[in-house]
Amino acid sequence: MDSQTNAGDDQIKNDSVDFTNKPFPMLDFERQMFTDIIDCDGLLITAKGLNESIVVQNILRAHNDPSNLVIVVNSSDAEEKYYMDLLKLKSLPNLITEREKTYLEGGVHFVSTRILVVDLLKSRVPVEHITGVIVLRAHTILESCQEAFALRLYRQSNKTGFIKAFSHTPQCFTFGFAHVEKVMKSLFLKDLFLWPRFHSLISQCLNPHPPTVMELHVPLSYKATLMQTCLLDIMNYTTKELKKINPTLDLQEITVENCITKNFHKILQSQLDCIWHQLSTRTKELVQDLRIMRNLLTNLIHHNAVSFYGLLSKYRTPEYAKVNSGWILLDSAEQLFKHAKNRVFNSKQEFEPEFSSKWKCITEILTVEIPADQKRLKNSERNIKILILCQDTKTCLQLKDYLTMGPQKCLYYSAIRDEVQIPLLSDLYKSFKSDADIQKSSETLKESEQTLVNDDNADEESEHKDNYILTMSQAIMDNITATSDKSTNADETCFESFTQMENMDLTQVDFGTPSVHIQTFKNLSDGICIENTLHVLKPSYVVMYHSEITATRQLELYEARRKDRNERPLTVYFLMHAQTTEEQAYLTSLRREKESFELLIQAKSTMVIPTYQDGKSEMASHMEITEPILETNTRKAGGQESGAVVPVKQIVIVDMREFRSDLPALLHKKGIHIDPVTITIGDYILTPDICVERKSLSDLIGSLNSGRLYTQCTQMCRNYARPMLLIEFDQSRPFQLQGQYMLSNDATPGADIRQKLQLLTLHFPRLKLVWSPSPYATAELFLELKQGRPQPSSSAAAALGEDASVDSLSIERYDPGIYDFMLKLPGVNSKNVARIMNKGISLNDIIKLSKTEIVDIVGNKNDGETLWSVFHNSYKVSESSGHSKNLPKNRFGKPMKGKYYNRK
Repeated sequence: MDSQTNAGDDQIKNDSVDFTNKPFPMLDFERQMFTDIIDCDGLLITAKGLNESIVVQNILRAHNDPSNLVIVVNSSDAEEKYYMDLLKLKSLPNLITEREKTYLEGGVHFVSTRILVVDLLKSRVPVEHITGVIVLRAHTILESCQEAFALRLYRQSNKTGFIKAFSHTPQCFTFGFAHVEKVMKSLFLKDLFLWPRFHSLISQCLNPHPPTVMELHVPLSYKATLMQTCLLDIMNYTTKELKKINPTLDLQEITVENCITKNFHKILQSQLDCIWHQLSTRTKELVQDLRIMRNLLTNLIHHNAVSFYGLLSKYRTPEYAKVNSGWILLDSAEQLFKHAKNRVFNSKQEFEPEFSSKWKCITEILTVEIPADQKRLKNSERNIKILILCQDTKTCLQLKDYLTMGPQKCLYYSAIRDEVQIPLLSDLYKSFKSDADIQKSSETLKESEQTLVNDDNADEESEHKDNYILTMSQAIMDNITATSDKSTNADETCFESFTQMENMDLTQVDFGTPSVHIQTFKNLSDGICIENTLHVLKPSYVVMYHSEITATRQLELYEARRKDRNERPLTVYFLMHAQTTEEQAYLTSLRREKESFELLIQAKSTMVIPTYQDGKSEMASHMEITEPILETNTRKAGGQESGAVVPVKQIVIVDMREFRSDLPALLHKKGIHIDPVTITIGDYILTPDICVERKSLSDLIGSLNSGRLYTQCTQMCRNYARPMLLIEFDQSRPFQLQGQYMLSNDATPGADIRQKLQLLTLHFPRLKLVWSPSPYATAELFLELKQGRPQPSSSAAAALGEDASVDSLSIERYDPGIYDFMLKLPGVNSKNVARIMNKGISLNDIIKLSKTEIVDIVGNKNDGETLWSVFHNSYKVSESSGHSKNLPKNRFGKPMKGKYYNRK
């Protein structure tokens, strides 16, 4: 079987990567997409499921040549792996020298935006030889993001290369005022191409060849329907309470209808992330409870009764009662717990859970409907492939257990795995109590699985596989062969696990019996994996266990791509719980996508698009490419004013870690040259004297609480004459920091951070606090601070950072008070203070040393003699003149006064 597995794996690779030297086949509307985007630069937005991957593949194939250099940015890990395997591309090296060589070799390269920005700033990329840039997931592009920064650097030096952007999420372009225009402006594009599902060319291409769809409405059980009502009531209460205690926040998108959709977390994140630190504890509890309610609602619809009861039981504990917003005290919550228990235990409190509503339906499909359909078609082929698509990996596992174990054994297995307490067993389950296989398997799962109470099954699902392969058992095959009209008992085991090939995603091996391939589509919004699965597996039947727009449209595309029209159309069984949140979430997603395209079509008709004229100046004006700002300095030559005007380029040294923020991109847009350097003191070096540590509001609070900011300010004050702490606000929130700092009206006192800032300024008198309402204002401020001042040196900043690493070790090793006192002595600085404190036992011992010994310890003759003279020379203060004579100078060039220097 191992040789068979390897042969099947090789066959998969050959089928998946078979178009390197020829165009990928396209449908009529995809060919029109390719024609539109290949002729000119533009932004292509498609509906979900009508993925643009086939167009991107053909564009990459056309330019995959050493004579071209095409850069692909903003791709996900799955997309990058898919395209690189498909076109047999090599990964970009990590070493700088090898990466520069790879750029010169040409071809298509997937580059992370952060690396691309640094390479462009360091002139490691031959920008003038770049053929073009392809931007994926264009809906994530903002004016200040790194992708826009990279495109601006590219367009500054290359006016002829192409830029093509793609997206399959139209909803993201409808948030805010003129958002699609802003995205196109950041991408330097002027053409917009929209391809919704209701496009006439798409309808003409897909409608003539539809798959055979059998839509089956499966009703929820009575108890499950009551529990759904209870959960909706709790969600309604939570949303109202959230809006009540936060009247100043814009929470229009936080509705019960949106809470049940898949994009709820993204909506919630966009609304509250930037002000999360300003919300009260109760507000945060309500937001967390909304996530929990959606998680419970999803589990109620998708998983069995035992799994739901096990998850719900985790919220009825004393520990959780202390951290929740109070929803467990509601009457609806009490009814929820009651019905959940009644679904698992009978009136005698015996373990007898109800079966999932879809289990009986899928059993009839696999054992009755499909065999009867094959007999009706007089099809003698036994290698029938059935694909079941599920929402998540946990559902895949439960379906596999149900089909291989039977319903009772599967539920008992689930109860042990989810740690459900079982006091008594009904007669149907007593035979499983001594099942050694179940006990052993469950103990293994308990060790590997840890379900987080406040998580949305992300960690739990990572423990399960996303696909399983089953073959029909011989007993069922004999039953089907005897009578196709006879229904199979639901308690019987219908399928056997094909363990030799469970680790394979796809297969074309001849099983000899009907095979079932269970796969998830939860993280496949781009549709790439589903498309590849259908292409290699070529199933005869598809069961949509859960509803998903992307998967549904991928099935339409698969049917339209089939070349042999003599074949019977693909049969799709669409299972859905009617009159439930599952149906409502699916319909809401369709409605929102249609409304988004209608808004985009209207915006395109009124969009002001500048036209290119002859010459590069008009293009540059449209692109808003700002040349580096140059200062004019008049230098002296031979002691005379030369009158010559020498341009000086404005430079800002930026720490490499700061390229995750928007400020470097905005500084470059202002015409300031960005020099990326790895530094350990500060984030931005404006001049040789000005060092800036940037803090967002949330980061400021965290740094003050952890004490990290104290160390950072200490390093800046010891190494720079003008240290600055930049406190940067979010541009979408009010620019205010008052006594009542919290936004929620039920916030408790004591959340103010003013006291900690006052202590910080008292401890560091030279530290300047700079308040900025947004990154845009920060860029303007930096530009003003640099006027008329010398430019910083990257080598000096990096060298100072190396000294700072040793200095930071000294801070931790010695008392900060003694450390600061030693720095105030003449001849002692940040470079030799660690050496003096390491070799000197005490100040009294240092005073007794000779001049030669002190010079040897300090490491510098001038500094050593200065320090020795302070200890051994006599100084007098002139009382008549009122000023000091022959006194040693401090680090700022001023004479040092005091009784210490008057001793004789």
